[in-house]
Amino acid sequence: MNAIAIKHNGEIIDMQTAKECGFEGEQILLDNSEESLNVLRHSTAHLMAQAIKSLYPDAKFFVGPNVKEGFYYDFKTSSEIGEGDLKNIEKEMLSLAKKKYEIEKYEISMDEAKEKFKDDHLKLFVMQRIPGDRVSIYKQGEFEDLCRGPHLPNIGLIRYFKLTKIAGAYLGGDSKNEMLTRIYGIAFADKEALKSYLDMMAEAEKRDHRKLGAEMKMFTFREEVGAGFPIWLPAGGRLRARLESLLFKAHRKRGYEPVRGPEMLRSDLWKTSGHYQNYGENMYFTNIDEIEFGVKPMNCVGHIKIYEEDLHSYRDLPLKYFEYGVVHRHEMTGALHGLFRVREFTQDDAHIFCRADQIEEQIIEVVDFVDKIMSTFEFNYKMMLSTKPAKAVGDDSVWEVSTQALKNAMDKNGLVYEIDEGGGAFYGPKIDIKITDAIGREWQCGTIQLDFNLPSRFELEYNGENNDKIQPVMIHRAILGSFERFIGILTEHYAGEFPMFIAPTQVAIVPIAPTHNDYAKELSDKLMDLGADSEIYSKNDSLNKRVRTAEKTRVPMLVVIGDEEVASRTVAIRDRRTREQYNLSESEFLSLIQTKINEVNF
Repeated sequence: MNAIAIKHNGEIIDMQTAKECGFEGEQILLDNSEESLNVLRHSTAHLMAQAIKSLYPDAKFFVGPNVKEGFYYDFKTSSEIGEGDLKNIEKEMLSLAKKKYEIEKYEISMDEAKEKFKDDHLKLFVMQRIPGDRVSIYKQGEFEDLCRGPHLPNIGLIRYFKLTKIAGAYLGGDSKNEMLTRIYGIAFADKEALKSYLDMMAEAEKRDHRKLGAEMKMFTFREEVGAGFPIWLPAGGRLRARLESLLFKAHRKRGYEPVRGPEMLRSDLWKTSGHYQNYGENMYFTNIDEIEFGVKPMNCVGHIKIYEEDLHSYRDLPLKYFEYGVVHRHEMTGALHGLFRVREFTQDDAHIFCRADQIEEQIIEVVDFVDKIMSTFEFNYKMMLSTKPAKAVGDDSVWEVSTQALKNAMDKNGLVYEIDEGGGAFYGPKIDIKITDAIGREWQCGTIQLDFNLPSRFELEYNGENNDKIQPVMIHRAILGSFERFIGILTEHYAGEFPMFIAPTQVAIVPIAPTHNDYAKELSDKLMDLGADSEIYSKNDSLNKRVRTAEKTRVPMLVVIGDEEVASRTVAIRDRRTREQYNLSESEFLSLIQTKINEVNF
């Protein structure tokens, strides 16, 4: 274990700065803690840039931060660099690390920096973002770059890393600017942690929902349709319908009313809500009869209009509206990723209008709802309380009241949560639900948002006990987040081996010969009557090929029918989930399927 930095007043500074300033504090060790990895990965990004500069001398560099999944560097070079070049860059990084260059920091004035880098337009672009009149530079060997730090004391401490992918990235994230090359990587403090991560990534590649979705014919993307707009095929449509049906019953059981708002609303409403000013860059707009409309990125304004349709008394609250609302958001093309990041998706959205004294019980009821669904799908989860972001509407006092209300609800009921400073929605604080899948990856899914601002902006009210006008509290709530993203996560979580209650097809029926087709169709019809989907594999192929074709769809149960089964009205079952083979009478088989597809009740 090696000390890599000093903690002073709760902030990490590098050891050189600590020494120069005479600070004494807590040493941060080179381990796999979050604090340590942030410093290690930031330093590894600089080592990668040094290796790139060594291999491609004309390379110029933009920024190279550590991020949640490792680090990256954006740069520009005249050479063509592809996936096949990453190993050469890694090799050069290891060679440089053996030289154990010290990582040294020095500061110069902004004017000196502009003169120093006057021929490097990427550095000049970086300096436009740096406040103040001085900049810090970190140097290792002949390589140096603008950076805030902190860093390791020398590059010899960097040993366990892997460059993971190469991509394009617009300068500053703006599609109007030039395209740079971005290389991503990962680094750990020891060999075992790196190996564990790479093993997880290899397993993740096998489970990739884009690959499985194509194999199982669940969904597709077509270039001529447009990037970020998924097309749901029959198998995926059946899975979605099952999930929607389960959730519909669960909502109704909890007192939610189904509603539906329009896909577009006049821009005046989005201006009143604050979306136009605070979220407009993520929205699509169009004009009808010379009036501007905004395609909805969220469902809340439509639900507000539904609330306004009637007068409400304190006795009516809480009012709960839910909608499988289709929304559109403008995402950068480079950020699109299968079902995880799309431009059109469907939220399992709900809004609760309640009294202030009902906040706690409503929050806890939603958390219980979340727990029921996540435990059903075998997810562990944690909750993050996200506070006021930099871009927000409403007074600080309103934010303080609403944030404290969420904390009180969680604390009074002994719920464990972490704080995500600045992670709230622009109109209110929220509780984010982060789930962990079967191979240890964390995903952001549901959210519970407390909002005093939109009811105020739309002047919502209800009649109080003394016939006074009172503003309701609005709770925005989605549990899955979106059907698209959640189904993508489910696909990878189960590696396509869905439980029977949600599988796209519950039973594959394989008749051995054409003479067995009639019985196969009888069974299929009876399964449909139970609410189970089946598919008959009766093409003119060999039995083995038809069985293999059925198994590729990862159907939970495969039934083979021959002379004996037709004569005795039985089925020969291959249970994919239990890896067992057995025979049942027709009535026993149908009873088993009915039990399995109805075993879940949210």
